Amino acid sequence: MPAVLAKIPSAWCCRVFMITATGLMSAALSANELDTARALDGEIVEAAALSQEQIDAIEDQRLDSLAQIAALEEQIADLNIYRDHLISLIADQDKEADSLNQQMQGIADTRQGVVPLMYRMIAGLKQHLAEDDPIRYQARKARIERLETMMSVANVSDAEKFRRILEAYQIELDYGKKLGVYQAEISVDNNNRIPVDVLYLGRASLVARSLDGQDFWAWNDLARVWQPLKRSHATQVNQAFAMASQQVGPSILQLPLSFKLERPAESSAQPEEL
Repeated sequence: MPAVLAKIPSAWCCRVFMITATGLMSAALSANELDTARALDGEIVEAAALSQEQIDAIEDQRLDSLAQIAALEEQIADLNIYRDHLISLIADQDKEADSLNQQMQGIADTRQGVVPLMYRMIAGLKQHLAEDDPIRYQARKARIERLETMMSVANVSDAEKFRRILEAYQIELDYGKKLGVYQAEISVDNNNRIPVDVLYLGRASLVARSLDGQDFWAWNDLARVWQPLKRSHATQVNQAFAMASQQVGPSILQLPLSFKLERPAESSAQPEEL
């Protein structure tokens, strides 16, 4: 090689050297650019991968957000339904409250009318007792007194008070259609009070018999006194007592009447017979 170069002119040698140097520099530059390009490409790939990861993360967040939105929308729909349900319940409760208020007002109005009515009914019982046959007089009088006392008792409801008053009226009604006996004291012979057995047949007949069974009286409703009965009535009166005590079976009775019959004031005739 040196022998060959020795034959080449120096000018050409310089040119060859320059070309060679240029080629070597170009090769060196190409290698650097390639490395730079490769490094840049790697960075691009890494950036693209990072970007893709960010995109994937954003997409996952978007999907999660959509799922949360869907769940919230479902909850909102459920809450709307529940709200409408509560609104309907509240509306119904308002109607019920209005109805209860009206009923309470009605009850208050009723009580204002019932309480005076109960006092009038008790007064009516007292007047009836004063004018009626003295059937179980003491028991009836005591019942009315209990009713009067009851009206001022706070722990007895108005409904219970009214029920007891109606019960007293029912008892009074029963006296007019039953046959019964009881013991009492009656006033005879100038207010001389004696113990007797008393029999009543509704309010049609009221008779008394002495405890020894020897004397008999009948109630005169017009004169408001007990009048002696003749001994001729003894058999029928005794039979009536036996029937009322369920000692004998039912049969036809002949008893003095105790009706309020209009007759002359001076008349003292014996009561009519039944």
